[in-house]
Amino acid sequence: MKPFSQASENNRPFIEDILRRVFSKTTRILEIGSGTGQHAVHFSSALPHLVWQTSDLAENHEGINQWVQECGGDNLYAPVTLDVTQSPWPVSSVDGIYTANTAHIMPWQAVVALFSNLKTVLEAGGVMVMYGPFNYGGEFTSDSNRNFEQWLKARAAHQGIRDIENIIAEAEKAGLSLIEDNEMPANNRLLVFKKL
Repeated sequence: MKPFSQASENNRPFIEDILRRVFSKTTRILEIGSGTGQHAVHFSSALPHLVWQTSDLAENHEGINQWVQECGGDNLYAPVTLDVTQSPWPVSSVDGIYTANTAHIMPWQAVVALFSNLKTVLEAGGVMVMYGPFNYGGEFTSDSNRNFEQWLKARAAHQGIRDIENIIAEAEKAGLSLIEDNEMPANNRLLVFKKL
């Protein structure tokens, strides 16, 4: 059985609407933390002008490969092993980066490393898209996000919804500027950064 996330199915049309616009002039995407592989299959099919490189920790490759092989798209590549805390990354140069529901799963130190290391592979003028829940001014945006935080902490102490101000600060250290903060369903956001 392929891995399956209902949330990935639910959010992809809303994400796709924005990706069509912000990735319209982009050609090579590195997806950080491809998870089940569902987003990669859908977005690479919906946006065939993009070459979509999946990546994740090695233990998630089997499930991603099941989705990739079933899709069979010429512009969708099998996952490379990527631990954001290690360098160099296994991808040399891209003009787009996409990551969904990763910042609240990985330790904060890994989020810092993600931004620090991505600047070596993201070309000048490149676009980074980050999807997920975020806090504003240290406050939850909904009761459901507060409950989600409790669930995350019970599962692993290093997980948690990140403050958007801290995300922006790390992005700016990497030479990225926030150009869009899009409201999404289910109390999520889609952040768009551009490398200066």
